[in-house]
Amino acid sequence: MAAGLNTGMGIRALIVDDEKPARDELAYLLGEHPDVEASQADGAEAALAAMAVSRPDLVFLDIRMPGRDGFDVLAEAASLPDVPLFVFVTAFDQYAVAAFEQNAVDYLLKPVAAERLAVSLDRVRRRLAQGRVGLTDALGSLLAGLGRAGGGLARVAVLRHGRIALLPAAEVVLIEADDRDVGALTDQGRFPCHGFPTLTRAEERLTGQPFFRANRAVLVNLERIAELSPWVGGKYLLVMNDPARTEVTVSRNRVRDFKERLGL
Repeated sequence: MAAGLNTGMGIRALIVDDEKPARDELAYLLGEHPDVEASQADGAEAALAAMAVSRPDLVFLDIRMPGRDGFDVLAEAASLPDVPLFVFVTAFDQYAVAAFEQNAVDYLLKPVAAERLAVSLDRVRRRLAQGRVGLTDALGSLLAGLGRAGGGLARVAVLRHGRIALLPAAEVVLIEADDRDVGALTDQGRFPCHGFPTLTRAEERLTGQPFFRANRAVLVNLERIAELSPWVGGKYLLVMNDPARTEVTVSRNRVRDFKERLGL
């Protein structure tokens, strides 16, 4: 067992990966750590069922899986009574994974090295020694931070039907701020954003994604614009392609940047 802190308690771990060889290899490496007891799940549905029943302390989570992926697991986990710690196990390059590093406990690159796993487990032991206080908030921050991931992985975390849902960027028509909150407009309606206390924070999180600050109160998804035309006072009027054909005004001082973004 690697040198490091020990909580004095066993760590209940869950390995989530759709590839059995990858699960088995990680389980073998974890077998070298007597304080870790590992079980396996072959996909998001199996993982969520296992998490609800066994309430693991730690989840080694693959991100890219067929069907519901690792992001869906994270969103569902936010509503569990006992939120586990997450360590990403991924084949992404280090640049892509760096977007998660701020808020996840750790990440491991495939193929997983025994020495790197030992370092990760020490981090987990230290975090578990602090108790589970704050894990729900930490997961919320992680969900919000996923918008920085790039490579088509951006999701917007919203509160929907009492749970946190991760919406692909393409499903979000616009993000708006009003006196109540910051909300995401979709074809199914408007939902409060989770982890975006201000529109400026939302804009920062979605850097590199097809969102543009049209005015002080609205970020529009450039890929969801149906029509646009010059408007009074040097402004532009946008018609979005949602069922309500929502109209958005581009402020005069934003028109130049808007036209440059669209190549007009």
